[in-house]
Amino acid sequence: MAMMFRSEEMALCQMFIQPEAAYTSVSELGETGAVQFRDLNIDVNAFQRKFVSEVRRCDEMERKLRYVEGEVKKDSVLIPECSVDEWPRAPNPREIIDLETRLEKTENEILELSQNAVNLKSNYLELTELKHVLERTQSFFFEQEVIVSTDATKSNLIAEDPAAAQSRGRLGFVAGVIQREKMPGFERMLWRISRGNIFLRQVELEEPLEDPSTGNEIFKTVFVAFFQGEQLKARIKKVCTGYHVSLYPCPSSGSERTEMVKGVCTRLEDLKMVLNQTQDHRSIVLATVAKELFNWRIMVKKMKAIYHTLNLFNMDVTKKCLIGECWVPVPDLPKVQKALSDGSAAVGSTIPSFLNVIETNEAPPTYNRTNKFTRGFQNLIDAYGIASYREANPALYTIITFPFLFGIMFGDLGHGIIMALFGLWMVTCEKKLSAKKSNNEIWNIFFGGRYIILLMGLFSMYTGFVYNDVFSKSMNIFGSAWSIGYNTSTVMSNKDLTLNPGTSDYDTEIYPIGLDPVWQLASNKIIFLNSYKMKLSIIFGVVHMIFGVCMSTVNHNFFKKRISIVLEFMPQIIFLVLLFAYMVFMMFMKWIAYTAKTDYQPRSPGCAPSVLIMFINMMLFKHTEPFHGCDEFMFSFQNQLQRTFVFISLLCIPWMLLGKPFYLMYKRKNVSPVSFRKGVTPIPNNGDVHQGGDSNHTSSQKPHDSHDDEPMAEIFIHQAIHTIEYVLSTVSHTASYLRLWALSLAHAQLSEVLWNMVLSMGLKQTSYKGAIMLFFVFGAWSLFTLAILVMMEGLSAFLHTLRLHWVEFMSKFYEGLGYGFQPFSFKMIIDSDEDLE
Repeated sequence: MAMMFRSEEMALCQMFIQPEAAYTSVSELGETGAVQFRDLNIDVNAFQRKFVSEVRRCDEMERKLRYVEGEVKKDSVLIPECSVDEWPRAPNPREIIDLETRLEKTENEILELSQNAVNLKSNYLELTELKHVLERTQSFFFEQEVIVSTDATKSNLIAEDPAAAQSRGRLGFVAGVIQREKMPGFERMLWRISRGNIFLRQVELEEPLEDPSTGNEIFKTVFVAFFQGEQLKARIKKVCTGYHVSLYPCPSSGSERTEMVKGVCTRLEDLKMVLNQTQDHRSIVLATVAKELFNWRIMVKKMKAIYHTLNLFNMDVTKKCLIGECWVPVPDLPKVQKALSDGSAAVGSTIPSFLNVIETNEAPPTYNRTNKFTRGFQNLIDAYGIASYREANPALYTIITFPFLFGIMFGDLGHGIIMALFGLWMVTCEKKLSAKKSNNEIWNIFFGGRYIILLMGLFSMYTGFVYNDVFSKSMNIFGSAWSIGYNTSTVMSNKDLTLNPGTSDYDTEIYPIGLDPVWQLASNKIIFLNSYKMKLSIIFGVVHMIFGVCMSTVNHNFFKKRISIVLEFMPQIIFLVLLFAYMVFMMFMKWIAYTAKTDYQPRSPGCAPSVLIMFINMMLFKHTEPFHGCDEFMFSFQNQLQRTFVFISLLCIPWMLLGKPFYLMYKRKNVSPVSFRKGVTPIPNNGDVHQGGDSNHTSSQKPHDSHDDEPMAEIFIHQAIHTIEYVLSTVSHTASYLRLWALSLAHAQLSEVLWNMVLSMGLKQTSYKGAIMLFFVFGAWSLFTLAILVMMEGLSAFLHTLRLHWVEFMSKFYEGLGYGFQPFSFKMIIDSDEDLE
């Protein structure tokens, strides 16, 4: 039970493992996830460590796995996964060789299948392009023959030499296929090299072709370029080479082209059948591999993690033993010892591995055990700062205080039900939802805080019931107490109704729980709710701060700094109680002693003094002239009592400021000055180790919040800062809790505005069109309710609640200067790798 209130006690252990049992022993430790290893080879280069070759082998196997997995995903083959309990264990050294052989064989087989498929698809693409060239150029050649015939006829009429005319009528041509986006540039280049003497015809292919290498769709264009002369032909071919144009032979005779198309179609059919058979064989191979792929990936990651961890070990001088150091939670020491024994037994080692707990001055890591319910609340605390070693953990109290303060700001029964149902859905379906690993960061945040959302919704429902607020409307469950003895129609018909409980039977009939629903009709509703919620905010805020100050005694007592209870806690709590807790007491006294009609003294009902004015006058030693017939104070000796409280509170300031420094000066006079030379203190005798820093940082062992080893000048400065901060923050933090009132009022008013300006538009309609209009109006109202009031207002209330805990509550006792316990755990390593992917 004590572990719920603070982090686990940690021990620095030294383990001695035989080399033949090192792999299996570390594998067992990775399954338990109970140790955090320290690097004993900091000065050794990563490429010069003992197991670097094994790490490279694992890297090579991971590369092969990534290739195989990419090919499997390319064919949309499902990779079955299993739960954490069914994960395979790390393979032993003999199984590693078999696994490496299987991976290499699988990679080569898939490489061969992929290469064959690429070659076949390349041939298929070439034949398809040739078919399109032969089919699409029929019209080109027909037009060219007509043009040539016409030109030849004209030339015979003009030219004197018939042979020259015949020579001008002979045109060469080049046919091919080019990517569609390259066609404009290709056309301009042909025009430039020929000065316009090339006749180019083109047609775009409607259906896309498949790229053999990537499988992507590519759009191409068939063209024929007519020219005259061998020199121009050479230029055209050079341009085609530069633009990666696929040129194909095309007979000039129509009959030859027809015969060629038939042959190409026959070859395409044969090639298509071969491609289908190849794809079927590839699918069978990939489906078989996919069944083993997840297990292979888990085993390789575990192997790599083991060898990385073994590189943190040191070899003794005899090279017959591996030595490692690690942090272990004290309750898990038997578990770690059993893991070492199982690792040695797995390889039949005759010399057992053993574990020694060693003394150290180094600050241990902080480890708070959590489960799926408490993990979200612990993450809220760790986001502020990981607790110093063995410091009181606020997460336990946050489980109640966080959703409760949130509910005060978000108090609406309807909105609370929506939030609670969302949280309940995530909690009840957590196994199914956690199996669907999403990369959406927002969803992962919501799912990680599912229990927080559920509790926030439940507490919002409770406070909404107390506020009697459901989507800005009230519930009349118990019957209004205000309307007793009065005509109810007066309440319903008076638009400017101002409720005055002093003129009714409110003092004899009280609404049982929460607010009377009749306040929903009153024009002075805001005035009443302002006073009510403002006082509640101050009451809960002062109680919350007092609880935070009291929590500091837990740390002082645990770290054997009991003198701090007298010199720090007592003046702090006296200052807070005599001023602000007294103000809370006066609020309750005003509620009890004064009613709407009478008070316990023969004065008029309106004589109840203002608590705020009373508190201001108390601090400034002032008096306010009371109204006629009224008294300034609630009881006779109140003025003398308040002056005494302020005087004692002022004495607490020098108590906090000078008490601890003077005590340290007195203590140092009775200790040898050598011990304090240059501000160094002896190591305390208690066994508690506490200091923030990284895992390789070594320092003197100091208890929580210890500055005893500093020079006296720095101690005075530190104590002055601490005192000023506490005194000023007490005032500012009390005022900061007014955000509970402000956000609650804003949420209620936004909900009321949304109801009156949106949903009431459809509810006020009396014709049949109103039913249709109400359908769309309700949709808009629901959308705005979810988007603005639940999502945005919920996020705002969440952030303000987080601030109240981080600043106003935790600053009273929480340091948060530690570093987290990061155990060697296969589950954590694999999960973090998947998150990065």
